[in-house]
Amino acid sequence: MKILHTSDWHLGRTLHKVDLHEHQAAFLDWLVELVEAEEVDVVVVPGDVYDRAVPAVSSVTLLDRALARLAATGATVILTSGNHDSPERLGFGRSLMRGGIHLLTDLPGLEHPVSVEDEHGEVLVFGLPYLEPDRARAELAGPGGEPLARSHEAVTRAALDRVRERAATRPGARTVVLAHTFVTGGEGSDSERDLSVGGVDSVPAGVLAGLDYLALGHLHGCQDLTALVGAPAWYSGSPLAFSFSERSHRKSVLLVELGAPGTTAQVRRVETPVPRRLTELRGTLEEILAHRTEHAGDWLKAVVTDPARPAHLQEQLREAFPHLLLTEYAPEGRAAREGTPVVRREQNPLEVMDEFLAHVTGGDPTDAEHAVLERAYAAVRREQEAS
Repeated sequence: MKILHTSDWHLGRTLHKVDLHEHQAAFLDWLVELVEAEEVDVVVVPGDVYDRAVPAVSSVTLLDRALARLAATGATVILTSGNHDSPERLGFGRSLMRGGIHLLTDLPGLEHPVSVEDEHGEVLVFGLPYLEPDRARAELAGPGGEPLARSHEAVTRAALDRVRERAATRPGARTVVLAHTFVTGGEGSDSERDLSVGGVDSVPAGVLAGLDYLALGHLHGCQDLTALVGAPAWYSGSPLAFSFSERSHRKSVLLVELGAPGTTAQVRRVETPVPRRLTELRGTLEEILAHRTEHAGDWLKAVVTDPARPAHLQEQLREAFPHLLLTEYAPEGRAAREGTPVVRREQNPLEVMDEFLAHVTGGDPTDAEHAVLERAYAAVRREQEAS
């Protein structure tokens, strides 16, 4: 059986205020073509299909069109909800979904895996939606039971106990689990929402062992956690970058070959199309502008290190780099200052102005900067005296 594992689409996401809708649509077009070309049997998406609990109409329309096209390929499509999705909204209408589309967004769904057949027999696909401990600890404890510990480990362990119990009733069936969680040992990035509960945000890898394939969602970098989990376990990562901390990622989907019972799943990465490179350039303005030919088409973060803030900084950068997204001014050669200056009533206004400039730039004003402040202050004083 050939399974395509992709996750964390975050439909509706922006990148530093740049709308990614057209790039997400292009990815989904590419994905449908890949499913057709590779003759994929099952597509699994473990969470964060949308970027927010109440998605924009354009995002809902985009997902609807993608699911219709994926279903038309003949593949079975299985989605779970993540910590960005609303399980109720993503799962709305699941009982009316067209054949081949399955939305596993609630805990009762653990008792009803999707069953898919191939020449080696049955494959059971279970979906663990994102398990918010405060919501899941009572439901997973069972009727009349004491709520579980308030942790990701406790609720995930209980959910997987149910999965294993259910799978045990189908001897010989291979088991695939979709789980949206942070597994201890995984590598995060700046763009994932924090999952901390009681200071702990992850699930120990050993909790997830004993499966034929674990399709993970939440972390945006593609990574293999098989050695940690003790069974084939991968994050596919997001298909697009959502922060500059992901600029070195090789964005991918995973093609998983599930063989006969007792054999190990084989995983192959397929890199997704990249609309633009993400590049971070650090140096003086002159040094950064020297790279304009090489990086003019990139989404750019510029970290400018001139000791004095260059005049018309943003204008010069934007002229050279039309896709500039972020500018940071981090002057080098100036002593760092701690704390916020305290203004005293008896202070000379020019002294206050010098302290403010030093606070925002990281160093004492130059003679030229102080002269500008002095002229501005003198002009204001003359205007006040004239009135």
